Amino acid sequence: MALVIASTYPLRAEEGVIAYKLLTPELALDLARAALSSCRARGYQVAVVDRFGVPQVMLRNRFAGPHTPPTASGKAWTAASFKTSTTELNAISQPGMMQSGIRDLPEVVIIGVGLMVEAGGSLVAGIGVSGAPGGDADEACARAGIDAIRDKLEF
Repeated sequence: MALVIASTYPLRAEEGVIAYKLLTPELALDLARAALSSCRARGYQVAVVDRFGVPQVMLRNRFAGPHTPPTASGKAWTAASFKTSTTELNAISQPGMMQSGIRDLPEVVIIGVGLMVEAGGSLVAGIGVSGAPGGDADEACARAGIDAIRDKLEF
């Protein structure tokens, strides 16, 4: 037996619908190209995922190691999923810390750098870069990509 209680307050249509913003494929490609351009000489890889972590763009430099595409994609997915950069997640999830368990979740890649891409205060994508000898270099490329499209993000 089920009991249903109906409210006497009618729902407005917009309360039953959620709106969100996504990058167009063209803008996601511009983001990835700008990041790859920033780090091409060093052989890094770039992945862009939408706000839900679904891959939109993967650009792989010709000298990339086989591990770099899934690593870049995992970083982007992690940043979008947790709405936090992977560098920040790394800092708060060290062994013995309260959030250390997130490192054991499937698909989570908590190494630098995966960044959120925001527009108008909304998460629209995640970007991950892989292949540098350190997270700082990966982050510089990802930020260069975001900076290159910043004027197009305020829609």
